[in-house]
Amino acid sequence: MELISKQKHHRAASPVRVRVRTTLNRVSEPKQTTSPTASPDDPAERWSALAAEIRHHRDLYYYREPVITDAEFDTMMRELQSLEAEHPEVVTGPSPTTEVAQPPVNSPFRNVAHREQMLSLDNVFDGGELKEWLDRTPSETYLTELKIDGASIDLLYLDGRLETALTRGDGVTGEDITHNARTISDIPDRLSGTEEFPVPAVVEIRGEIFITVEDFATMNADRQAEGKKMFANPRNAAAGAMRQKNPAETAKRPLKLICHGLGAREGFEPASQHDAYRAIEAWGLPVSPYTKQVHSAEEVIAQVGYWGEHRHDATHEMDGLVVKVDSLDEQEDLGATSRAPRWAIAYKYPPEEAMTTVESIRIGMGRTGRATPFAVMSPTPVAGSTVSMATLHNPTEAHRKGIRLGDRVMIRKAGEVIPEVLGPVEDVRDGSEREFVFSSVCPECGTPLAPTKEGDADWRCPNTRYCPGQLQNRLNYLAGRGAFDIDALGERAASDLIASGVLPDEGRLFSLSADDLTSTNAYTTKAGKLNRPGELLLDNLEEAKQVDLWRVITALSIRHVGPTAAKALAATLQSIPAIDKASVEEMAEIDGVGGIIAQSVKDWFAVDWHREIVDAWADAGVRMEQIVEASDLPEQTLAGLTVVVTGSLENFDRTSAKEAVESRGGKAAGSVSKNTDFLVAGEKAGSKLTKAEDLGVPVLDEAGFEKLLAEGPDAVR
Repeated sequence: MELISKQKHHRAASPVRVRVRTTLNRVSEPKQTTSPTASPDDPAERWSALAAEIRHHRDLYYYREPVITDAEFDTMMRELQSLEAEHPEVVTGPSPTTEVAQPPVNSPFRNVAHREQMLSLDNVFDGGELKEWLDRTPSETYLTELKIDGASIDLLYLDGRLETALTRGDGVTGEDITHNARTISDIPDRLSGTEEFPVPAVVEIRGEIFITVEDFATMNADRQAEGKKMFANPRNAAAGAMRQKNPAETAKRPLKLICHGLGAREGFEPASQHDAYRAIEAWGLPVSPYTKQVHSAEEVIAQVGYWGEHRHDATHEMDGLVVKVDSLDEQEDLGATSRAPRWAIAYKYPPEEAMTTVESIRIGMGRTGRATPFAVMSPTPVAGSTVSMATLHNPTEAHRKGIRLGDRVMIRKAGEVIPEVLGPVEDVRDGSEREFVFSSVCPECGTPLAPTKEGDADWRCPNTRYCPGQLQNRLNYLAGRGAFDIDALGERAASDLIASGVLPDEGRLFSLSADDLTSTNAYTTKAGKLNRPGELLLDNLEEAKQVDLWRVITALSIRHVGPTAAKALAATLQSIPAIDKASVEEMAEIDGVGGIIAQSVKDWFAVDWHREIVDAWADAGVRMEQIVEASDLPEQTLAGLTVVVTGSLENFDRTSAKEAVESRGGKAAGSVSKNTDFLVAGEKAGSKLTKAEDLGVPVLDEAGFEKLLAEGPDAVR
């Protein structure tokens, strides 16, 4: 379902129409691999049923709402391809394997022919298939491009003026959406030429209309606040906006454009795809900042590996990497099949969405008392791991999604993100599903649950001190690497300490003795003596008493206070007593804190038993003040400066780069703005580098960064 421009009379720098996963709250249905009336043993019947099913789901993807995952669609398409290869006699008419797509049914827009046809794009799914393609498609230069989860568009400019804007359609004709396209700020009504790239008399520019991940989240949050139905995913929101009858409705959505190729043209013959992109950008249209020229098969494979690990760094959704031969002469020599060019391929990463069945819904208790419903499901492989549980966030969200026990649901796991349930497949319900009723009592201690204040989406257990579920999670958190880093205090051991009565709350943690631990199972031998883990725990606790102050603050489990805010508080106020005495206004003025966190800190210290925890730790010898010898600090070469580090550096990872900046008095920011003093750009710097260049922010390589750290800004300006 990827589209690319067909080369006929021109050596076109052809665009790719890429098909990417749909995300968020998509309603889905389970894959049917066999038609109810087709015999799976009859190749002809199977071919007919499978072809019809693929066309149905392709129509839903492009013009309505998908009900299966991309991975399931790809599986069906590959099965059809294999069936046709083994039994060519079953192909009795047009096949989805040779069709680019199909036109919409009952479209309100007029159909207009593309000047040059758009072909589809073949996929590969593993390194072996990619290597085979590279072996039979050798080139001195390739382009690698991210796939974009959006809606394809074909812009025709005559003498530099926008003549028509068409949807993808069936690759031969598309719907005329010119009036809607004119509302998008990224689409100029007139192209601006340069000396190197004058505007041609005719040029057909292909691209993707999309909504960024950040804008989509904001848009859906606004719609939810207004009581409107939320959009299923960014691609559907973008595609739906482009097919609005009223252009004013299109203009309301934060649509963006990335161009990825040319179709027909007169008066412009670039030598390479890369030159075509340079021309498009010179004419005033946006191109992807993530496209990269590489010069060997090994570099292509390296790019595939890099983006497999950084697929969520892009501003838009992506699920793979498109690889193209850069030379247009080579593209023409390689040619195309009936549906796809031989000079381009899409490497698809493992899917991050899957469908499964909800077996039960339970309530989890967080360390700050938040009660979170989560679905227990049939184990399902997704994003490289097997998932059996997924969050439903809160009672409000669980009710909005309408998940029932026994439902077929779509789940998503993006990288290291906790799996979440996106939505039910309502069309396949058979009546056996049961409504989920959120419990009004805590599952851990039986205390009534309620929102903290009116309008809160979260429900909480007010038994914060003694609720076993909350205490268990607080112990897990304070033992983590971002707090006290107590290796010998694992989850099972923490549970044992609570169940045995040794730890009624975390206040006694640093006063534990060997005698206390002999009352547990986790830290004793069968003979009742202290075991090696018990000895390690006591050693770990003694060492943890001398950790940096920010780690102690983090370990208190103050709502909204993570390591970043804890470091800011520690650096400015220098001790727990000083933080306790500081006003909300004083804390709010600290860079990295702000009003919400400041109020949360003040509220935490207003609780008597919280103060008892702090006092107990202090009495046990936990250090409660910031002790920094002047000789331990590096020279404050970055005092008052804001530095952003992006891309891959040889001698720094993200954490060490941030610490290097902060330890020298600077602020390590995560995004580029007009207030940024320097951007440090490593390999594959991406969009932050582009923004820095647009804003005139000084850009340093790794050597420049090291010089900045050592000698200060004057040395690198």
